[in-house]
Amino acid sequence: MKTRIIIAALLVSAFGKLTAQENGVHQQSTVYEWPSDPLVKQKLENWQDKKFGMIVHWGLYAVPGIIESWSICSEDWIDRDSTKTYDDYKKWYWGLSNSFNPVKFNPEQWARAGKSAGMKYLVFTTKHHDGFAMFDTKESDFSIAKGPFASNPKADVAKYVFDAFRKEGFMIGAYFSKPDWHSPYYWWSKYATPDRNNNYDIKKNPWRWNKFKDFTFNQIQELMTNYGGIDILWLDGGWVRPLETVNEEVLSWGANIPKWSQDIDMPKIAGMARKAQPGLLMVDRTVHGPYENYQTPEQKIPDHQLDHPWESCMTLGGAWGFVNKDQYKPAGEVIHKLVEIVAKGGSLLLGVGPAADGTLPIEVVTRLNDIGQWTSKNGKAIYNTRITKNYHSGQTWFTQSKDGKTRYAIYCRNVGENTAGTISWTGNVPEKGTALTMVANGKKLKWSSSNGKTIVTLPVGLVGAEPALSFAFTPAN
Repeated sequence: MKTRIIIAALLVSAFGKLTAQENGVHQQSTVYEWPSDPLVKQKLENWQDKKFGMIVHWGLYAVPGIIESWSICSEDWIDRDSTKTYDDYKKWYWGLSNSFNPVKFNPEQWARAGKSAGMKYLVFTTKHHDGFAMFDTKESDFSIAKGPFASNPKADVAKYVFDAFRKEGFMIGAYFSKPDWHSPYYWWSKYATPDRNNNYDIKKNPWRWNKFKDFTFNQIQELMTNYGGIDILWLDGGWVRPLETVNEEVLSWGANIPKWSQDIDMPKIAGMARKAQPGLLMVDRTVHGPYENYQTPEQKIPDHQLDHPWESCMTLGGAWGFVNKDQYKPAGEVIHKLVEIVAKGGSLLLGVGPAADGTLPIEVVTRLNDIGQWTSKNGKAIYNTRITKNYHSGQTWFTQSKDGKTRYAIYCRNVGENTAGTISWTGNVPEKGTALTMVANGKKLKWSSSNGKTIVTLPVGLVGAEPALSFAFTPAN
């Protein structure tokens, strides 16, 4: 009973403080450096065609159904039950590894659900900040393959997740946390753990930090060499960075950046990773430079169009992983976010979390299927598109085909809106003689223009629940 009370209190505090985490941890970089490697540029172009991906957070935190990892971090925005000491709480959390036994583990269900939604790439959490590996690492016994699930044929979880999504045609991304709060080379038991950073002076203890660098390199090498083709290495924990990248802007985040460097030798890691996986996209998120091949604003959409590669990573529910009684966004809201993001030049990476038994909640599967009802009919206006100069007018957003020959207008309907008669937008006026059709069914529509405004006559009876209407217009030859 006491454990249940503690967990319930954590859930309340976790949701209450989630915004603080997002505002202080993973702010968007303001500088972008284009890659020079031809293979990386080619893969980046391919990734920019995908537009819609799935990020899966799954780990120890799924057992009690709490937010991922952060409850073991000692920072003032995190609340815990006051009757339990911090050290006892950490022991309880680490001990979840003794009960994590996902006997219904079903990555094929995850992949089918993602494909039904129209998703095209995957990012899977191979290890979050708590250090619990969701792959069979030789560097630590703290992994899914060493506990109660060890005797299961699918104990090397990451292998089966990647295989399931590859079979559905996804690009494959491996999420990996640079900080590791379970490692004695990051959080040394000699000292307290006051925040998310390593808790000792690296300059005074170079041996220990070098051990952590080797540990990190070796785990990433395992992922890059033992799990088939990997397209994306998605590195989280931007406070682990070289000192020269810690500028005034970073310090203003309130992200507890230490004064000393947490350099893990990214050039060495990148060299190894790209030797094993030629053309690999490196996403050292929030650390601008040659290893951040695309930017990753979290839980928000930039307020203007960007001309370099980026994605918004956002949750379908209220948390990244599985939490009990989560509330999921309506399909229409996700579709509207996808449309806006693509019109601004980005991709949407939507977060879902399997339950402790290894299955996606039925509510998640249903919501993804609902999203797919729209993307399956309107995908031409989303996938393989690029930005237009005038990308927004009221409720309408614009994209265009890569060759620039076809432009798309996507009208996002308000909740409960039964669009009838006509809609209009300013800018992006089609040339005279342009054929304008509905993307969903190819039906040709009448349109006119006056004083920079385009007016489209909609088909009679168009009163359905579609969250957005998309139109294609191609100039006459």
